[in-house]
Parts: sequence; C-alpha cells; structure tokens
Amino acid sequence: MTRSPVLFRAPVVFRVAMRTRFRGQTVREGVLLHGPAGWGEFSPFPEYGPRECARWLACAREAAFEGWPEPVRDSVPVNATVPAVAAERAFELVRGSGCATAKVKVAERGQTFAEDLARVEAVRDALGPAGRLRVDANGAWDVGEAVRHLKELDRFDLEYAEQPCATLDELAAVRRAVDVPIAADESIRRAEDPLRVKAAEAADIAVVKAQPLGGVRNALRVVEACGLPAVVSSAVETSVGLAAGLALAAALPELPYACGLGTMPLLTGDVVDDSLVPVDGRLAVRRPAVNPELLSAFEIESPSWLRRMQEASL
Repeated sequence: MTRSPVLFRAPVVFRVAMRTRFRGQTVREGVLLHGPAGWGEFSPFPEYGPRECARWLACAREAAFEGWPEPVRDSVPVNATVPAVAAERAFELVRGSGCATAKVKVAERGQTFAEDLARVEAVRDALGPAGRLRVDANGAWDVGEAVRHLKELDRFDLEYAEQPCATLDELAAVRRAVDVPIAADESIRRAEDPLRVKAAEAADIAVVKAQPLGGVRNALRVVEACGLPAVVSSAVETSVGLAAGLALAAALPELPYACGLGTMPLLTGDVVDDSLVPVDGRLAVRRPAVNPELLSAFEIESPSWLRRMQEASL
C-alpha cells in the first residue's frame, strides 16, 4: 500500500489585531512554520534585531520539526493579564477571568503613578484578599522611582514586581531596598547571558518565555542553570506560539507560581478552533490544531517578515 505524502505549508505571515494596546503594540504579526511535528510561531517584537530574532526562530523550528519534551503535569495555573487600562476596566477583566492571580501593567508611557495606584487597587478589590497580585513595569523606572513606587504599591500585598528597572545593577539595587520580591524578565530574555541575573543577585524569580529563549528545551536548561523559581510567560502570541509556552510550563520539574499564559483574550482572533483560553484559572496541557480557513483569514503579504526570518537564520 502506497502511503500518501505529507503536505507541508510554506511559511505563512499573519496579522491579528489586539483588543487593547499592550507593550505599545496594537497588532501582533509574525510567521507560522509548518513541519512534521506541527506548527511553530516566529513573532519577535519590532525592536529586536537579527541576533535576538535567531532565538525566536529556533523556538519556531523546534515546534515545527522536533516537538517538545513530555509533560509532567496535565494542567497549568495562569494569571489574568491586565494592560494599562482604566481602573474600572481592570476590575472587570480580573473578575471575568476566573483567575486567582493577576499581573498588572504599570509605568505605561503617558500615564501617571496615580493611575497605576488606582488600577492596582481595583485589581486587588477584584481578587479579594486571598488573590495573588503582581505588577510589571517593563524596565521603565529608575532605581529611585522603583523603590518609592514599590513601597507604596506593596500596601496591596504584591506577590512580586516584574522588571521594575532595565539593567541588572538597577534590579539588584532595588532588590536590596524593598521587601517586594523582584522578578527578572527582559534581563533574562534579552541579555547575552541570562545566567548573569543569578550572579548579580538581581532577582528572586526568573520569568521565562519559550520564543526569546530559543525553544522549550533551551528554556528548561536556562531555568536549571539559574537556580531560581520560574514563571513561564507568553509573548502575546497566537495559540500556536502559546502552545510552546504551555509545553515549557508543563515540563518544568517545579511550578510554584501561576504562569502568564492566559493572554489569548488580548487578541481579537486566532488561527485555531480550540484556542488556548484558561478555564477557572487553568490551562489544560494540549496542542490545538491550526484551522486552514482561520489561517487564511489572518494571512497577509509581507516580504519584510520573510526577510526578517531569513536574516535571523544566517
């Protein structure tokens, strides 16, 4: 009996609008790759150059051509993600999420610290006293601002503060000055040597993302070498990209914190039928199949994205 050949799609460039501006982005674009193991996503942010993008491409290729390690758990707890919206909207997002943990964006360009305070207070009200609350400044504060703001925000009982400052030296200084645990995100995914975070005693927690760290297997090695508790987060991807983050969270030997993988609601659409959306604050470990019709609906012509992928492979 002759077996039919497996047909692989050429790379597909996609664009999906976002419901709310997040990290300065109003759309998410990238390239989806198809291989014998399934689909992989290459969607680095616009400011990343070829050298950094190479890691994102490695993750997409791992997903498409190798697959992932076996999971050690069948579901993963996730946090609600709250963009820099008004306090009333922040309350609604958290109440409707079903999550017992929320991460709140602060230090948004053009906004005041008073707006941050109001948003964080609203989220604490939505979570109740038993819920876990984190803030993320994306490296926007200097040391003095971070120390002042975190001491004030800690009245809402923060679980941790993610990347309050940009550099490792600044993170270390803030960590020495406040009681709030410090989580490193950009310092791990953009540094030439992510392990410098541990050496600098700059963080209590490592926030890891599958794409920026070069795939699930490499991210597992980084977590092991760091020796810090890990939180797996997304890069605001489609369910194709999210599946890699979910595979990472599912394969970690220990998972003490809820993960930032509940970001699909930030997008207006998806390329799969069964999107990776949390239920009662958890994501079931699975890999949804791409729907060709949905894929076509979000496909765009973009030589620049194909060129960017090619430059990342050099």
